[in-house]
Amino acid sequence: MNDPSKKATSTSALDLARRVLAIEADAVSALAARLDERFLDAVDLILACHGRVVVSGVGKSGHVARKIASTLASTGTPAFFLHAAEASHGDLGMITRDDVVLALSNSGQSDELLTIVPLIKRQGAKLIAVTGNPESTLAKQADVHLDARVEQEACPLNLAPTASTTAALALGDALAVALLDARGFGEEDFARAHPGGALGRRLLTHVSDVMRTGDTVPSVPESASFFDVLLEMSKKGMGMAAVVDRKGKVTGIYTDGDLRRTLERKPDVRSLKVIDIMKRDPRTIAPQKLAAEAVELMERYKISQLLVVSSGGELVGALNTHDLLHAKVI
Repeated sequence: MNDPSKKATSTSALDLARRVLAIEADAVSALAARLDERFLDAVDLILACHGRVVVSGVGKSGHVARKIASTLASTGTPAFFLHAAEASHGDLGMITRDDVVLALSNSGQSDELLTIVPLIKRQGAKLIAVTGNPESTLAKQADVHLDARVEQEACPLNLAPTASTTAALALGDALAVALLDARGFGEEDFARAHPGGALGRRLLTHVSDVMRTGDTVPSVPESASFFDVLLEMSKKGMGMAAVVDRKGKVTGIYTDGDLRRTLERKPDVRSLKVIDIMKRDPRTIAPQKLAAEAVELMERYKISQLLVVSSGGELVGALNTHDLLHAKVI
């Protein structure tokens, strides 16, 4: 064995790395040319499934199977991973007749999978096999076989599963995306499966979830004086105050920027009324709108606050960039 402390030369390491990437890229490209009606049969089988897709494998194929199960589940196809070795020790009870089993084995001769295939068949579940050997036992016993064979592994010894696992993973992704499209799975569906992620917050958080309401919303009547609005702005700390008529409908807004402009133009503010210095027809948003839409409005018009109004124009809340930052929408 070579001395592990010996550093590889930059040229040889880069050449080998490029060769690995080229071999794996060729393996994936070859899959596209081989796709045929059997792939469509697999898609139809899963679409008709009333249960779940049970993805199974052992060794490196097991790791790939676990990732495929996760991708399927997050894109609208209920799925879970089942380790083939554990299946024969009780976990086979997870499979029902309404399920589809997606079994991965490069050789198609994995003992752990072949042991449970007759039991899967007896249970009445359907079997899709992904192998690198169309003549293997697993391929022949499957209801649908997907050919994931590769010309060679990227490993210089042609032993370590490299290109073959990449090909199987890519084929699983192709299956997941085809199913996603067939189900009409969209951004909102994806967000519901990822509520903790950035996309989930963007597509599931509404203005009503982040806006301030009640006494926390700074507002004054049209009859308010300059000092009234100044006190309200200072007390509520949103950098603005909404101006409402007697029916509670928004007629204007007065902001920190307006305050600075007022002091610059009118040194004597004692007789001023807010109705004379407010900004009329302010930007507003409805509570049922997405918080992401509030972000878009703020960025488009270069403002940092938004008033939230009902369909009739009544003030129901307010929000600013700090509220959206706190909710991690931006």
